[in-house]
Amino acid sequence: MRIAVIGTGYVGLVTGACLADFGNDVVAVELDEARLARLLAGELPIYEPGLDVLIATNRAAGRYRLSRDLESAVRDAEVVYLAIRVAVNVSGEPQVAELMDVADRIGKVLGAGAAGDYKVIAVRTTVPVGTVDRLGVRIGVLATAPFGVVSNPSFLKEGNAVEDFMKPDRLVIGTSDGRAAEIMRRVYSPLVRTRDCIFVTDSRSAELSKYATSALLASRVSFMNDLAMLAEEVGADIETIRKVMGADARIGQKYLFVGPGFGGRLLQNDLNSLLHAAREAGRDLAIVRATHEINQRQKRVLTDKLERALQGSVDGKRVAIWGLAFKPKSADLGEAPALTLIDELLERGAKVVVHDPRALDNVRALYGERLEYAADMYDAADGADALALVTEWHQYRRPDFRRLFQSMRTPLLLDGRNVWEPSELRELGFRYLGIGRSA
Repeated sequence: MRIAVIGTGYVGLVTGACLADFGNDVVAVELDEARLARLLAGELPIYEPGLDVLIATNRAAGRYRLSRDLESAVRDAEVVYLAIRVAVNVSGEPQVAELMDVADRIGKVLGAGAAGDYKVIAVRTTVPVGTVDRLGVRIGVLATAPFGVVSNPSFLKEGNAVEDFMKPDRLVIGTSDGRAAEIMRRVYSPLVRTRDCIFVTDSRSAELSKYATSALLASRVSFMNDLAMLAEEVGADIETIRKVMGADARIGQKYLFVGPGFGGRLLQNDLNSLLHAAREAGRDLAIVRATHEINQRQKRVLTDKLERALQGSVDGKRVAIWGLAFKPKSADLGEAPALTLIDELLERGAKVVVHDPRALDNVRALYGERLEYAADMYDAADGADALALVTEWHQYRRPDFRRLFQSMRTPLLLDGRNVWEPSELRELGFRYLGIGRSA
């Protein structure tokens, strides 16, 4: 099929590359000239495992092309994906002006002849409930050719997005247009050969389903982090509690791990947008609001623990941080807990040295010479008064602890993800601090 993907952010790049890999003819449209030049040179604006190879392979095969010509891409396509990033302002209101401008341009293309060439406009971006209806009206004012508009929200996880696309657990198609739904089914037919996981519903239910999914997953994390603070107060172990809870089939094991709060700009935007929508509708989503508030508080937990462990002050102390991206297998710093820790340590006079397998350049762009940057994880810990694990990249899970003990000035380990074994480290002479752990 002939497909256009407008927008080369995270969702747009993954969607276009994966569809091309299934044999479709894909044109990826990027309206920003500088960003397009970097893409044409093979430079991706994001790190996502496997995505660079996927794009290079399909470009070489002629199935994936990059362009700035929106009109030509739309004119030639059977399906047009809208994957334009929607920013969220401080009040939580999504900014859809650019999306609407693109809709106008699409409408003009559909009004310039091409009668009988039915097209599907698939909104891949996470948007407020009712946006697909508005887009349909907006395009329809200008269009003379037939078209259908569908909501097709992305449920991709950063760090696992290519696998998520290729092996989806669900695909949501929100439309009342049967012809559009059937075309979208054809697009995704290679992905559902063993299990039909396509849900066809109305567009508003599809739009809200994305927000609802993000909010429920986030609420599990915040609940566990809140419970971990209670566990510390009463002398219980959150890791044991987590395992007991997860053994209940009604609950399951996923998203019960505690930590220094969750990050991810996309997830935070989803929560803020949902809360904004609730306010606009005169509703109070108390659980979602509490989820957000608990998460903001949790991001300060690591600083508080370090201050207490270092005799009440981190002033002049050398603190090493392992893991800066908001999650492993990503270079994205969006709302990352490590940024809160860095800001608070610098404000309190600490000397901070950082390491991350992928995000060092992004952190350097934010902090410049205010931090020290270690190319090697062990160099970061050399002479440190404390080492904090914030993002649990695989290489941090089983380091050479004897080497760490010899190189650190003070053998203090702050395990922000509870991935290390406390008794083992204490036997080696470390002072160990976890989250919600009694031992």
